[in-house]
Amino acid sequence: MLVLSLAQFPCFSSLSSMGIGETLATVSSSRILVPNLRTHSPTSSIRSLVTRISCTHPFSPKIDAGRKMVDAFDPTIPLDEALTPPSSWLHRTDQQPTRFLHWKGWTYRLDGELLKATRISGIKNFRKNDFGLIPIKVATWGPFVLISLDQNILSQQNTVEDIVGKEWLGSTSNLLSTNRIDSSLKHICRREYTIECNWKVFCDNYLDGGYHVPHAHGGLASSLQLNSYETLTFEKVSIQRCESASVEQDGFDRLGSKALYAFVYPNFMINRYGPWMDTNLVVPLCSTKCQVIFDYFLDASLVDDNVFVEKSLEESERVQIEDIALCEGVQRGLESPAYCSGRYAPSVEKAMHHFHCLLHANLCNDI
Repeated sequence: MLVLSLAQFPCFSSLSSMGIGETLATVSSSRILVPNLRTHSPTSSIRSLVTRISCTHPFSPKIDAGRKMVDAFDPTIPLDEALTPPSSWLHRTDQQPTRFLHWKGWTYRLDGELLKATRISGIKNFRKNDFGLIPIKVATWGPFVLISLDQNILSQQNTVEDIVGKEWLGSTSNLLSTNRIDSSLKHICRREYTIECNWKVFCDNYLDGGYHVPHAHGGLASSLQLNSYETLTFEKVSIQRCESASVEQDGFDRLGSKALYAFVYPNFMINRYGPWMDTNLVVPLCSTKCQVIFDYFLDASLVDDNVFVEKSLEESERVQIEDIALCEGVQRGLESPAYCSGRYAPSVEKAMHHFHCLLHANLCNDI
């Protein structure tokens, strides 16, 4: 199962972008059990086990240095006057690798009770009941399976499903549900790309309001009416949408009448166009490398149209390769000592500025 880093920010995070039935069959009930890390170490946290996709803090361990770096970006400056975050947000080399907790043969009952802990002879003040698995809630929204790490949710009267949309998507929940982000689509395939750039560089490229499209994606640009491009920002979601151009002469229509691109902070994208939907999960690997996981979904009526599926995926692959070249080039430029901060194009880069403001708020809270 795939766990998104969204657990760090809203109440819910997506467990999987695969089929709901398959994932629910895997978890087998409305709750999942995870190790109670809070009692293992004061520096451990539940989310360090459940997700490896952290909003990696690209600043020095020293508090004053970290604060200075974060404060180099001012989210209160209007977009048309603002500077972008400094390059030091995007290529720190002193960042420590993420640590993972591996269990060494500890055995649990299905209800989470710890039955056996191996090789702990000599340990003092060990209480087995303190090290059981803790329950977490599972819910669904459209085609996504989500989990809640908020223990307060377990005692609330309302069902988890009643608050999933609000916690995860805020006021965009209805907007996305009415734009065919639903569970009727069939999963086609998954593709993964390792990119030599900071994860935020990939997000910035996604969030530039189509700025780079006519210059970097000639094929895609010819299929869109870029003068109709618009960007909307909400609590932790931004939406970019654009009408499509007329269908090609051969009748091939991958994009349909419009395309919608939703960015769910901090690192998840939902793209809906024509009969297709794809999701993108951006996973930080280190300060200058990330992995992007694409899952493709298609209207059930076209699943067996192999020609259409293959041609659609070929076009999508072409766009991804073009974006990879862009992002890796940007990363190299960011590492130049001659560069610090840039400027925003106010008419198109609203979503990027929104992302930077949210990131700034989280970094401030964590220092």
